Amino acid sequence: MSYPGSRLGGRGESGKLHYPGGVSAAHPIEQAWLSTGQTGARNYDEFPDETEITRIIEANPASVLGVEMPAHTPEAVAAGLTFEQALQGAAERLGALQEAGRFASFGDVAVAYRISGGAEPVAYGLFCMVDTSEISSAADEPGKVIRNEEVFIEKVEQRNELNQRLRHLLSPVLLLQSTGGERLHAAIEAAIGEAGAPVVADVDEAGRTHEIWPIGGAAGAELAALAGDGDLIVADGNHRSLAAQVGGLDRFLAVVTTPQSVTIRPYHRLVSGLPGSAAQLVQQVAQIGATVAEVDGPPRTPESGGTVVFYGSGRTWEVSFPDAEGSVVDRLDHTRIEQEVFNGLLGRDAGDKRITYVGGDYPASWLVEQVDSGEADLAILIAPVTVDDFIDVNLQRLKMPRKSTWFVPKARAGLTIAELPKG
Repeated sequence: MSYPGSRLGGRGESGKLHYPGGVSAAHPIEQAWLSTGQTGARNYDEFPDETEITRIIEANPASVLGVEMPAHTPEAVAAGLTFEQALQGAAERLGALQEAGRFASFGDVAVAYRISGGAEPVAYGLFCMVDTSEISSAADEPGKVIRNEEVFIEKVEQRNELNQRLRHLLSPVLLLQSTGGERLHAAIEAAIGEAGAPVVADVDEAGRTHEIWPIGGAAGAELAALAGDGDLIVADGNHRSLAAQVGGLDRFLAVVTTPQSVTIRPYHRLVSGLPGSAAQLVQQVAQIGATVAEVDGPPRTPESGGTVVFYGSGRTWEVSFPDAEGSVVDRLDHTRIEQEVFNGLLGRDAGDKRITYVGGDYPASWLVEQVDSGEADLAILIAPVTVDDFIDVNLQRLKMPRKSTWFVPKARAGLTIAELPKG
């Protein structure tokens, strides 16, 4: 079976794409490698327990996790390799997957993407390349791509090293089309309806089915132009987008999705290495002005902001900080925890290795297990950021606290890979 835009099909337009709204920031992928099966994986930064990565790679050697997280492959772990020492193995593993036919080559395609079968509504997106020059991380920086979250520099550096060594981009940046989302949603749905069978259907750990269709020629160029026409908010992939800038890449791989395709779930924290007990820390929190109430039973995620939940040593507390002055970011629970607890009481930076960020795919019961087993001393459960607050932060060109928005469903890595131009 052939698909539009394959080496048997036509080539789309190149260069800047113009749309009624102006010049588009998005373009078809010049050289795409589409999965033929078994390569799909959760994004590399979705694992609070890194030993889980090794188990997944061992169970499925074709998973791109073995390429994206080379120091966590079974052989690298056995040899005690660092990330840098394992990079050559990552390049060899990717080459072996391509030679084994785990990916098929397509030229000048936009790739329509559908995620279905989960608790959320059916999601639509478009794999494409987006101009790195359009990234704006501050109010005085022009650009259509709004990056709104603080990052961990070590992760950015590692991602850049991997990009430079592989010359392929494996994980997309998830961009929310905030200007023309409804038009894009309808256009992708219509394109899929006309495209026939997907190249691959990949089922994730939550039972969602991820499907992709290469769309080449004028149709692919038009979809890309529509995707890149308007403001694009980075919903997931702040580190990946900055790595593209650090590495001097002209374009980065993205999935442009629509507001009706995504939901924001909670983003919790686990803390280890406390200088005292969890109860002592909670007492200190009360001493700096927070309202603290111990409650019966296991912890539950707060339904709305304003109250966070602490759990440690088999005890649960509800904590409310006094009202904060300043911007919407200053008032977010994630900001208060970082500033008042991590920086203030514990003297730790948000990137301290003793702080683990746990996304909404992990239930409260999992955090309880981590604390009760001694893997962590304290769990902090935080209500999800509201979509209104997220949009407000972006409109003001402010920055979200690190690891504060867990968008679902997430784009799956290893379904569409972009090969970087040589030279």
